[in-house]
Amino acid sequence: MKTLLNGRDRREVLDRLDKLHSHAQPRWGKMSAHQMICHLSDALRSALSEKYISPSTSLFKRVILKPLALWLPLPWPHGFKTRPEMDQQRDGTRPVDFESDLEELHILFERFCTREGNSLLAGQLETGRGVQ
Repeated sequence: MKTLLNGRDRREVLDRLDKLHSHAQPRWGKMSAHQMICHLSDALRSALSEKYISPSTSLFKRVILKPLALWLPLPWPHGFKTRPEMDQQRDGTRPVDFESDLEELHILFERFCTREGNSLLAGQLETGRGVQ
């Protein structure tokens, strides 16, 4: 399993992000490449305790779905709604400038991967989910 603890795996994620361009067509879901960059940045801000993300309101989602999503090596289903604070068409960070938003994602990613205390979480995350 790939892990963000491994420098080669981290580099693979960053290389995939660097291949993105602002006019790339969505391969999975409805987000543009630029929206996806902001979405990933919001997720990292949440993990770094810099952005509040409302908790899921359903007992099923918290107790059953979340552990399955984190631990089973299955692709994420299409059409599954994200939290409003991570949805760029609702309350998520709005895309501004593609290059500067991508650079911000790089910075957040590196901060997340090198932050003390994130090593356990980084080791549990599979790289490549949702990034085309």
